[in-house]
Amino acid sequence: MMNLTRRRCLIVGGGPIAERKLRSLLGAGAEVTLVSPAFTAGILEMGNQQNVIVKKQSYDESIWTIHGEARFALVIAATNDAQVNRQIAQDANAHNLLVNIVDQPELSSFILPSVVRRGKLVITVSTGGASPSAARKIAKEIDKTYGDEYEIYLDFLSETRLFIQEHVKDKEARQGLFKDMLAWDLMPLIREGKFEDWKEKFNLALHGEAWMQSQGQVERGRPSWSFINEIGQHVLGGGDV
Repeated sequence: MMNLTRRRCLIVGGGPIAERKLRSLLGAGAEVTLVSPAFTAGILEMGNQQNVIVKKQSYDESIWTIHGEARFALVIAATNDAQVNRQIAQDANAHNLLVNIVDQPELSSFILPSVVRRGKLVITVSTGGASPSAARKIAKEIDKTYGDEYEIYLDFLSETRLFIQEHVKDKEARQGLFKDMLAWDLMPLIREGKFEDWKEKFNLALHGEAWMQSQGQVERGRPSWSFINEIGQHVLGGGDV
């Protein structure tokens, strides 16, 4: 996976496929320039965002210097003209840029997978260019399986993990705590709207643990989550993790 946060990307094309690619790149935090003689209503609406630049023109060499010396992180050709797409591939390669030619993997130096995002959870689906439609279909099925509750769940795991890393100095002890966390069946609490109350009790109990008071310098055994089933909900056992 490539970090596209605040990276400038180029899409040549203005149809539904270009719009879908634009949404995907914006979801990854990219700044996007689009070039096409015409655009969908959705692209024009997103063109009002600060991180989107819409250029109503046909493809030509001037595009490569549209931002002066700044280089594009990657290029996507999504026109309905195979000859233009092929020219874009050649020009992008000449500029040593990553290029994706929609529906022509043989001309592409990378493939954009279908993506399902739930906060820190990112699931990608790719068929290696064999069938982008199949990849999108599978991604939609995954999208139904992994709901918004996974964003809440992973935010909690991340916060707790960072807290443990700061307060427990022993690496083996930390790894044991991280492993035990994955056994907690928190999804029912999140789905039923009871998680925030449980989380508040969890944080109070965590800060009251003896091994927390000693800054992780445990004399006997290793730190544990012994208080988990004492804070109002039984979360140990099988779960959705």
